[in-house]
Amino acid sequence: MTIGQTRTKRPDWVARGGQYEYRVLRIPAATSRNDARRMLTEQAELGRWELSRTLLFAGGERKVWLRRKIIRVRSTLAETPLPD
Repeated sequence: MTIGQTRTKRPDWVARGGQYEYRVLRIPAATSRNDARRMLTEQAELGRWELSRTLLFAGGERKVWLRRKIIRVRSTLAETPLPD
């Protein structure tokens, strides 16, 4: 992907209900880089979150967007016929 291009959503994935759930975290400037990395690693491993965006402010505070795919399970109960 070159500079200036934006990525569009896949129409088939969106049509099937593909969406993301987002979580925004603010990490104070006093938090060390290693502690922030450890916290984000735990979120990724335990909560199945992935890093979407990071913003670093002039004072050293970080704002982090995490996302995970929303998985909707369709019920198969209505599709099976009832025994007579």
